[in-house]
Amino acid sequence: MDAVTKTHNGAGSKHSESESMYLAESSDDGGPIEILFAVREEVGALARALRVFEEKGLNLRHIESRPCRHAPDQWEFYASVSGERPGALDALLLELRSQSAGSVLQLSRNKRKDAVPWFPRTIGDLDRFANQILSYGAELDSDHPGFTDPVYRARRKEFADIAFNYRHGQEIPRVTYTKTEVATWGKVFCELKKLYPTHACREHNHVFPLLEQHCGYSENNVPQLEEVSRFLLGRTGFQLRPAAGLLSARDFLASLAFRVFQCTQYIRHASSPMHSPEPDCCHELLGHVPMLADSTFAQFSQNIGLASLGASDEDIEKLATLYWFTVEFGLCKQEGHVKAYGAGLLSSFGELEFALSGEPEYRAFEAEAAALQPYQDQTYQPVYFVSDSLEDAKDKLRQYAQGVRRPVALRFDPVTRSVHALDSTRSLRTAVDALQEQVSVLSCALSRMA
Repeated sequence: MDAVTKTHNGAGSKHSESESMYLAESSDDGGPIEILFAVREEVGALARALRVFEEKGLNLRHIESRPCRHAPDQWEFYASVSGERPGALDALLLELRSQSAGSVLQLSRNKRKDAVPWFPRTIGDLDRFANQILSYGAELDSDHPGFTDPVYRARRKEFADIAFNYRHGQEIPRVTYTKTEVATWGKVFCELKKLYPTHACREHNHVFPLLEQHCGYSENNVPQLEEVSRFLLGRTGFQLRPAAGLLSARDFLASLAFRVFQCTQYIRHASSPMHSPEPDCCHELLGHVPMLADSTFAQFSQNIGLASLGASDEDIEKLATLYWFTVEFGLCKQEGHVKAYGAGLLSSFGELEFALSGEPEYRAFEAEAAALQPYQDQTYQPVYFVSDSLEDAKDKLRQYAQGVRRPVALRFDPVTRSVHALDSTRSLRTAVDALQEQVSVLSCALSRMA
C-alpha cells in the first residue's frame, strides 16, 4: 500500500498529521521505496545527494527530474530505490533532509496487512494530488512526437503550471489556443464526428449536440474546461479539474469518488493528430465528457472511485483494469448492434473503426474476468468486453465493488461533497435518515402517478 511521510529542512523540524498525504509508515521490508526531494541548481548538488543512496546501501532503480515550481533555483527529483538493510530508510531521509533545498517526500510500499492508505475525505483534499503525478506534462519521452520540439515542450509546461497551481473552488484558467492547436483539434473533431452516428452509443450521441450548443464544441474552437465543467455539474454533478500529467491509479480513481474528473488541457502534437501517446484534451473532451454527462454512466464512474477508497494495492490494480475495459474501451449492445461507450474508442478514429469491425475478440462483460484481463496500451486492444447495456455494466460493477475488502463502509454525501465512514451507531443513523428522506420523496411521487 502507498504511504507518504512529509518532512522539512532544518534541525528539530516535526512531522504534522495535517501535512501527511497518506498514512505515515516506515518501510524497511525490502519493498520499493519512492522519494521526492529537491536540490539547488549548483555544481555537484545532485551528485552529493545520490551518493547518500549508495552509502546507505539502497539500490537506485529509477530517477527523473523537473524544475521546482516554487523556487526557480531548485530542481525536484523523484527516485525509486530498494534495499534490505535495517534502518537504511530512516538514515537516508535524515541525510537527505540535511542536504535538500526543499521538502522531502517519502512514498513507500507498506506490507502491513492491517494498514490502510490515506484517502481523501472531502473534495478539497484532492488538492493534494496536484503535485503528485507519475509523469509531468512538460517532461516527454524520447519517442514522443513533440520531444524535439522546444516550442511544444514550452507550451506543455504552461499547461502543467496551470494544473500545479489550481486549487478546488477556483475557476479553471482560460487558455488561448494557438492556430496550430486549433487546427489539430479541428482535424480530430471532424474525423470522429463522422463516425459517431454509426459507432457511438446513444448516450454519447444524445449529449454531443448539447456540448456543441452550450460549450462551444466545434471544428474551429477548443472548448474551455471551465465552461465544460459547469455544463457537467448541472447535468450529473461531475466537474473537471486540470491535471498536469498522469496520476497514479489510486489518486485518479479517488477523484472519481467525488465526481471529479482529472482533465488535461493541452493538445497533442500537430505532427500526430490522430494519435496521442498520453491523454490530451481531445481524448478528454471528445471521449470522456459526453459520457460523464449521462446520469447512468456518471454513477458507474463514481462507483469505481468509491470502491477504490482505502482499497489494497491489489484491488486498486484490478479496479484500474476494470476502468480500462469499461470507461476507456467499453462496448455495449443497443438495438441489436454493438456500440462504443469507452472514451479511448470515442476519441480514436482508427480504434473506433477497428473495435466495431468484427475483427477483434468480443467477450460478454463480467467484472471479475475483466479485472484480471491483460490489456494493451501501445496498440489496439485484441479483446473487448461487451455489456448488454450501460445499466447492466453498472449493476455488475456494483456487485463487484461489494467484494472489495476495505476497513470500513463509506457513504458519499452529495451535499457536502465528502465521504463518511459508517463505523458507529450515529453514522448509521445519519445514513438511515438520509435514505428515509429519499424513500419518502419516491413514495410521494409514486402516489401522485397512481
